[in-house]
Amino acid sequence: MVTLKTVNMEGVVLDALEANPAVFDTVTSETLIHDVVLGFLAAMRHGTHDTKERAEVSGGGKKPFRQKGTGRARRGSSREPVLRGGGTVFGPTPRSYRQNVTVQMKRKALCALLSDRNRSERLCVMEGLAVEQPRTKAVSGMLDKVVPERRRTLLVMAGHDKNVLLSFRNLPDVEVRTAADVNALDVIRASHVILQKEAVQKLEERLS
Repeated sequence: MVTLKTVNMEGVVLDALEANPAVFDTVTSETLIHDVVLGFLAAMRHGTHDTKERAEVSGGGKKPFRQKGTGRARRGSSREPVLRGGGTVFGPTPRSYRQNVTVQMKRKALCALLSDRNRSERLCVMEGLAVEQPRTKAVSGMLDKVVPERRRTLLVMAGHDKNVLLSFRNLPDVEVRTAADVNALDVIRASHVILQKEAVQKLEERLS
């Protein structure tokens, strides 16, 4: 079994928590993580960019001037790509950027990142994490004790907690996710990961 650092809301270190090595002690594959993260970023692109080609711009139905005798270059349409107001050549059109990333790849990448954060001592489990009423000041002080550097932090909860979401949403360097929807992109963006103690079991059930 692998052990996870455990603290309380005051930042006091408690007895280490034993966890499943299949989730928190796996081999880190940079290639796999790169492919999965790239897939998440690609899926976030809308792909709605569009330009009008020559056949789509208005006008240009009549030859602008005769073929010979004007001293100018011959033109068949006033909407040719080389003219102002003409169509775009090989411009972007609506498309999907989604890549083929399997569920198994996403799970392995998430386990690899959680394992990496644990080895580098940037992951901890918080026991007794509860917020009775929404107060940003209170949770901000708690983070100062648990993560003194206060770099980008990911907080993983066992389930949806309205008071926790309302308390942390005004902190620009904190992201709150549940164990059911956290992914590799969330973890790789965060410098530190804090897991609610009840969320560890849910992550193990989901990923192992």
